[in-house]
Parts: sequence; structure tokens; C-alpha cells
Amino acid sequence: MENKADDGTGTGQRRTQRLEAFSDGVFAIAITLLVLDLAIPLSRQSLLHAFFGEWPAYLAYIVSFSSIGAIWLGHSTITEYLDRADSTLLRLNLLLLLLVSFLPFPTKLVAEFLGSRHNERIASTIYGITLLAAASILSLLWRYAIREGLVRPDAKDEEVSELTVRLTPGLAGYCILIGVGLFLPGVAVYGYCVVALYFIIPIHRRKRGLRRLLS
Repeated sequence: MENKADDGTGTGQRRTQRLEAFSDGVFAIAITLLVLDLAIPLSRQSLLHAFFGEWPAYLAYIVSFSSIGAIWLGHSTITEYLDRADSTLLRLNLLLLLLVSFLPFPTKLVAEFLGSRHNERIASTIYGITLLAAASILSLLWRYAIREGLVRPDAKDEEVSELTVRLTPGLAGYCILIGVGLFLPGVAVYGYCVVALYFIIPIHRRKRGLRRLLS
């Protein structure tokens, strides 16, 4: 990979380290906030019945935890390939963190309104748009780093191309699921979890390793 040289002061390297540290803190806080919305309302019904009655909240928690985890994994991989960071990259990263820290809000909407005939479509749509926006900014962050030569000079072109390809399917998946959510909101929410698990579970790596063993 061709890379623009740093000024020799190490400023770019320090910026990368601060970007990673700050980002990890925001990811950790956002993923922790999700659990704060898990609660069982006071009622006269049995605790067991009330516990299972909150299944939309559990589903929303699992989907959002998986989604934030998938975004963090992608972000972590990107930062490992960064040689330095410029001011535009830092601002793109802030925009990504804005969306990540916002995600607990649409998560709460899904938890409260999933199963509600009138509002579950709206909740599912807001949720999907948030995930699509976060995935788009993550992809943009990586493509900008490539275009501006911010990637490590020792990064192999095939590795860079592979990461670019890996970040793309989620965008199409979210677009499709947002449309599905207009008619089947519950199905769309489960679909968002599938998209997240696609990035979390390294199935493609296992297949590539198997092909190497067989060749």
C-alpha cells in the first residue's frame, strides 16, 4: 500500500492511539447502557410471568449488543491497519461514535413497542436507519483512510481489499431489512441480529482455512 509519510514527529501515531482509546471508552459505555433498560415492571402477576413478558426487551438487548459488538470489531480491525489519523478521519470517527452512543435510544423504542400494532413499524424503522447510518460511516471511515494513504505501508493490498469487501454486505442487508420492517417489524429485528452475527462469527475465515487444507 502506498502511504503518505508522517512528519517525523509521531503526531499521527499519537492521534491513532487517542482515537482508539476514546472510541473504546464510548463503545464500552454504549454497550453498558443497554442493560440499564432491562427491568421488570411492578405488577400483581407472578414474577415468572412478568419475567417472560419482557421478551421484547431481551431481544432488543441481544440485537443491540451484537450490533455494537460487530461495529466495534470492524472499528478495531480498521484501527489496526491505520498508520496515522488526520483531522477529517477523527471527525468521521466522532460521527460514528455519535451513532453508537445513540443506539440505546432506538433499542428502548424496540423494547417498548415491538408487538404494538401501531408503533412497532416506526420503532423498527428508526432502529434500522440508525444501524444503517452507523455501518455506512464505518465503511466511509475505512474508504477514506485508504484514499488518503492513512493505512500502514506494510498492509497487503489483498488484506485491504478483503476488509473493504467485508464491510459492504451489512449496508445492503440493513437496506433490505428496513424495507421488510415496514411490513414485518419483528422479522426485521431478528434480521438485524443475523447481520451482526455475520460479522461476529468468522464463518468466512473457517471456510478459507478449510479450502487451504483441502488444496
